[in-house]
Amino acid sequence: MRFGKTLRTAVYPPWKGKYIDYTKLKTLLRENDVTRNGEDASDSDDDQWTEQDEEAFVQELLNVELDKVNSFQAETSQQLRERTTACEVKLRPLASTPEQETPVLDEQTKRAIASEVLQELDNITKEVSALEKYSRINFTGFLKAAKKHDRKRGARYRVKPLLQVRLSQLPFNSEDYSPLVHRLSVMYSFVRETLSHDIVQPRETEHGFGRETYSSYKFWVHSDNVLEVKTHILRRLPVLIYRPGTSKDLDTITEDPTITSLYFDSPQFDLYNQKVARAPEAGSLRLRWTGSLKDKPTISLEKKIVTDDDESRQVKVQLKDKHIKEFLDGEYRFDKKLLRMEDSNNGESAAAEALKKDVDELQSFIKDNDLQPMLRANYTRTAFQIPGNDRIRISLDTNLALIREDVLDSERPCRDPAEWHRTDLDDADMTYPFNAVRTGEITRFPHALLEIQLRGKAHNTEWVKDLMVSHLVKDAPRFSKFVHGVASLFEDYVNSFPFWLGELESDIRRDPETAFHEEQERLARRAEENIAVGSFMGDARSPGVRPQVGSPYHQYSNTGSPSAIRRPSAVIEPAARPPRPSIPEPQRHDTEPAPEPEEESEPPTRLESIFQFFGLSPQRWLGESVSLPPGVRHPGVWIKDAGPVRVESKVYLANQRTFIKWLHISILLSSLSLGLYNAAGKHNQVAQALAVVYTFFAIFAAVWGWFIYEKRARLIRQRSGKDLDNMFGPIVVCIGLAVALVLNFVFKYSSALSQGRNHPLPNVPVHSNSSAVFDSSSGGSWSNLNQAQQVL
Repeated sequence: MRFGKTLRTAVYPPWKGKYIDYTKLKTLLRENDVTRNGEDASDSDDDQWTEQDEEAFVQELLNVELDKVNSFQAETSQQLRERTTACEVKLRPLASTPEQETPVLDEQTKRAIASEVLQELDNITKEVSALEKYSRINFTGFLKAAKKHDRKRGARYRVKPLLQVRLSQLPFNSEDYSPLVHRLSVMYSFVRETLSHDIVQPRETEHGFGRETYSSYKFWVHSDNVLEVKTHILRRLPVLIYRPGTSKDLDTITEDPTITSLYFDSPQFDLYNQKVARAPEAGSLRLRWTGSLKDKPTISLEKKIVTDDDESRQVKVQLKDKHIKEFLDGEYRFDKKLLRMEDSNNGESAAAEALKKDVDELQSFIKDNDLQPMLRANYTRTAFQIPGNDRIRISLDTNLALIREDVLDSERPCRDPAEWHRTDLDDADMTYPFNAVRTGEITRFPHALLEIQLRGKAHNTEWVKDLMVSHLVKDAPRFSKFVHGVASLFEDYVNSFPFWLGELESDIRRDPETAFHEEQERLARRAEENIAVGSFMGDARSPGVRPQVGSPYHQYSNTGSPSAIRRPSAVIEPAARPPRPSIPEPQRHDTEPAPEPEEESEPPTRLESIFQFFGLSPQRWLGESVSLPPGVRHPGVWIKDAGPVRVESKVYLANQRTFIKWLHISILLSSLSLGLYNAAGKHNQVAQALAVVYTFFAIFAAVWGWFIYEKRARLIRQRSGKDLDNMFGPIVVCIGLAVALVLNFVFKYSSALSQGRNHPLPNVPVHSNSSAVFDSSSGGSWSNLNQAQQVL
């Protein structure tokens, strides 16, 4: 894409007239002048490019356009700082204590002020991100224009060196927004606490001493999107501000810390090969410290193991600089510290045992694998986390440089074999971009690294999910600084490489609309493949078809029937109640009122029982009428829809078999009706009528089978939790056939009686003492009745 089109796409509409006029600069440069043959006309009209033309272009580029962009950036940046200060002034009364003279505001006023400030903070954050993009795109525009000029008119005039000097004097492309971002982060945190009444209190960590378990997700972030990712995160999580242990000025906001990690491996790169091959329990070992080694920082020795399900386990001990070499050689074992912890009466004996176990594990790991320092990773880290709450931890690493630290080449070792680190880097306090390091010993990663670590219910946090699938990041599963550094710097020593090496040359930026459509298509494909529908899940008691926790099917299977859910909760003990759905909500410290006992449900009437038997109960269709207990709200999305449940082909085949069965019933009934109609004859109206009735039943069976097939197929595609069984069709067919058979019997019996009356048996002579037989065939008149009476 040409830069002119890129510039038009990147324009922020409210600042449309403040960008570099790239079109005007190309016009002054006569960029569109071509010869008749279509070739560049720079050589043919070089004599036509006069001093006045050069002066006009330089004046427009270095004075008009550059001053316009720089002035607007400085003015907008100052306005953002003033608006941030105004927000701080508004929030100051909310933080006043009872000892102060300022009266304490009521709760409603506090929430109103906090809501107003929150809206303003969102606007400021949005403009900070837009201003950073504004500076970057204009900086690129100036360089592009200078490059075009020097390529076209470079034989006589060169403007790029002058432009670089001018740019170095202006702050519009080098301003650091971190202090402003930190101020916004602090206010965001305070406003969240005010609106939610959720004061964050430090709590005990959930993991044991020296060990922690969490889920980790890694992404690449293009340099153009770094600030936007920062502003997106700080709206939900505060920035952890690093203060060195020697700093006593609490009001000083320091820069993001520089972290150095020193990775270990064997000369055969066994740990690297295990991580690339995804071997079970593949581990890594590193020394890690923050800041400069001259400041005597605390150094941590960490062993990290990542399992196949992306779960991590970490063992860590802290060392001093003077003890590292001895510890690596197995000579230092924290003997004095362990003795002091065991002798103390503060209950540290358990911690001493855990520390001793960690020391043994680390030293055994080093000795068994013949580990030595191989690679250094240096980067700047911005960390986001709520203090005292480690459920969500996010880190963003920038300026990543990977440097060789090995002694594999005995003639030209990168590190002194007698030392555990490169003294040429640490003694000189060398920082990024490490220009003094020789080519071939350093590689600079082109992107920033975003790592999200989640624990427990934090996996369901909505804004974290949105960030993971946004256009701002690119998924980089199992990315490792150690693996990437070895693959880039030790390619002659290893025979396998990670899969992401081929993606570094491509542009990882994505259009937001394209990323959105790609995510929707991915979710649609998952919805088609990962479907779990009630009737096709089999028996809930079968371990192979156990429904997921939180789904309606799981609730029904645990209670036995839907009616069990409507039983009075007053008789259920608290320990026996089922757990609430795992919905990510902030932890509340206030207690909720105890739920009132529900009235005992009356037994259903006979009519209601009939409706329930035929599946026509109102509760079946009105799911929203079910009342939830206090403190429980509808999740919106069932947990069953979030899990990767695979739909087998037998689910669809079962629906097709049901449709074929209904067609079979329809064909049998139509064959019966056709045979009955043909065998009835012209005068057997009963058989003809029944044949027509059977025909209607055959048509109904076919239509019902098609209707049920389409309905169930739609529910399967939508992953609906509605019931798939419907008793209406089978009941209509069964009752209709039964009624038709009964009517057939009644009509035939009546016809037989009528024929018996019309054709009686022959008369038999009777004696005088015998009873006269009433002959209905003689006319049935009163005269015949009188004659019979005379005979008697």
